[in-house]
Formats: sequence, C-alpha cells, structure tokens
Amino acid sequence: MTTNDEVDEERRCFLRRATATVGGIGLAAASIPFVSYWLPSADTEAAGAPVEVDLTPIKPAQQLTIVWRGKPIWVIRRTPEMLANLPKLNHLLRDPSSDVDQQPPYAKNLYRSIKPEFFVAIGICTHLGCIPTYRPDVGSVSPTWLGGFYCPCHGSLYDLAGRVFQGVPAPKNLEIPPYGYINDNRIIVGAHQAPAQTKTT
Repeated sequence: MTTNDEVDEERRCFLRRATATVGGIGLAAASIPFVSYWLPSADTEAAGAPVEVDLTPIKPAQQLTIVWRGKPIWVIRRTPEMLANLPKLNHLLRDPSSDVDQQPPYAKNLYRSIKPEFFVAIGICTHLGCIPTYRPDVGSVSPTWLGGFYCPCHGSLYDLAGRVFQGVPAPKNLEIPPYGYINDNRIIVGAHQAPAQTKTT
C-alpha cells in the first residue's frame, strides 16, 4: 500500500525531472540566436571566397575594380610604355625591390605581378586605409609623374607597380593579394594558385 508521503515524493521527482527537461529545452532554444550570431552568414562566407576575373574586357591602360573580402581589388592592364617606365623610378621609391613582405613570393619582382602586363593589387593606401585614385597619365600629378596611384587623403604616391614613393606618409608598398591564372584570360583572386582544370572531352 502506497502512503501519501510516497505519492508526494514521486510527484516531486516527476516535477523536478519535467522542470529540468523543459528548462533545458528552453535554454537550448534561447541560446540558438546567440550561437547563430557568432557564426558567419552565407554572405560573409561568400565574400571571403576566391573571385574569378575575366581579363578579356580590360583594355590597355584600363583599370577594373572588383571586391574580395570587402576590399577593392584593382586589375590594371599595363601598356609596354608603362612597364618601360617602372625602372626609371627606382631611385625615387622607398622600397623599389619590394623587400617588405607586401606581396606573395611570385610577385616579388620589378612588376610585382605574375605576368608583367596585368597588375593585381589591393586598392587601399598603406598609410590610413584611404582609397587612392588611378592616375595613369604622364604629368597628371606632377611634371615628373610617369603614372601611378595618388591618395587624396594625405598625398601618398605609388607607381604603376604599387611601389610607394619616398617622402610621403604611406610607409609600405600597396599589398598584392594571393592570386593565380586559371588560363591566359582568367585569374582567380584569393587563392595562391589556380584550381586544377577539369578536362573536357
């Protein structure tokens, strides 16, 4: 025969278990928004993914700007004249040999690129993060200007390989992002080398 005390104890145990279960479910449900807040959104994940760029529409001396990881990426098709002018500026530059690590190893050269014709760079001034303007015309900034980038915020100057001039606020050359060629007409920005191509029959 069951006494009232035993019945009351069973009820108390049942109520404790039920309360703990409901509380646990409630806590789990309440924590979902907090956990999901810290997880990157699909847009954020996509923004960090590598970006393919078609080079064919870019005309000589023209600049194309894309966005990768929220940063402006410049792709510039340099002319033979632009490339020929680069060595002439070495004595005016802070880091003409790109000794400061602002580029992948495959872009540590005079042109700061894989192929001399196409220049790929992050379009953010290394001084305080402003966006420089592309000034390809000779003499457009000063009588001795041979083309490059001018930062209107504080007057920093870079040549057409993104190398910073002496005597300006910017301390480093423009940063070169990781990139690679998929084929002669397409690059991928955000990966150090192009993905393996799928063979088609």
